[in-house]
Amino acid sequence: MSLTRRHALGAAVVAAIAPTIVRQGQAAQPPAANQAPGFYRFKIGDLQVTAINDGVAFRPLDGFIKNAPEAEVRQALAAAFLPSDKMTIPFTTLVINTGSKLVLLDSGNGDLGAPTTGTWMANFKAAGFDPANVDTVLISHFHGDHINGLRLKDGTAVFPKAEIQVPAPEWAFWMDDAKMSAAPDGMKPAFQNVRRVFGPIAKDVKQFEWGKEPVTGITTISAPGHTPGHTAFAIASGNGKLMAMSDTTNNPALFARHPDWAAVFDMDGAQAAQTRRKMLDMAAADKMQVSFYHAAFPATGFIAKDGAAFQMIPASWAPTI
Repeated sequence: MSLTRRHALGAAVVAAIAPTIVRQGQAAQPPAANQAPGFYRFKIGDLQVTAINDGVAFRPLDGFIKNAPEAEVRQALAAAFLPSDKMTIPFTTLVINTGSKLVLLDSGNGDLGAPTTGTWMANFKAAGFDPANVDTVLISHFHGDHINGLRLKDGTAVFPKAEIQVPAPEWAFWMDDAKMSAAPDGMKPAFQNVRRVFGPIAKDVKQFEWGKEPVTGITTISAPGHTPGHTAFAIASGNGKLMAMSDTTNNPALFARHPDWAAVFDMDGAQAAQTRRKMLDMAAADKMQVSFYHAAFPATGFIAKDGAAFQMIPASWAPTI
């Protein structure tokens, strides 16, 4: 058979694309298994804030919202483009460099978290921080995902020179032996964990009252309901203001849109909802930047009023600090 010009051109095209086909089937660089280190820096006035990611947890949807039908919760999750068959709960702490002190707001899950959490220390170090250089840790409340990073499961203190400061009402509740004895069986492990973390350093832990400034530029804000001593933090420098909401909402994609819903972790659901509305209203009215412990990373943005509800508007990512 004679080789025609058409055959020659066809063969040339096949020869040209063949290496591409082979390369697509045998990539020299395999797909990555993990995200890049999760930290993000931004400024509040003269203060530098670094958000540190501690992974994400997933919880069954059944019973997570105590005062809403599950079908309605599923619909709300789908509207937020989240999986509608489970609760997605991210974790993000803040590191604040005041210029004279390195301050943590909460400490993450430590080495006691779920398989999809526990990334905090790797991300903290990737951001250039050393736990030995932390001066102060301010704790918002005593749930394990906020305090377990203070002490490893083998008992080692993670921040050896840091001053630990906690809300006085939170300490009064969780360190009360009578309250632990009277607590339902399901809550007793939380009481025991508080003693595991704070017992060895109880005499050195400092307690703060609401409305005080335990570190210059950081004011403690009353935010009870989630727990009796649950605390938010107002961070201010120059014209910059940030409200670290702690657990005023769980995932705000759900609870800002439905501020009256009560999560299973809210010890006083009605009080938690009242606190949530008050703080979201304030953030919206003052156009104050906010940070949520359980928002999608980097967990910072602004609050907009939307009828009787609210929505979180994520802050724009910036390549410079």
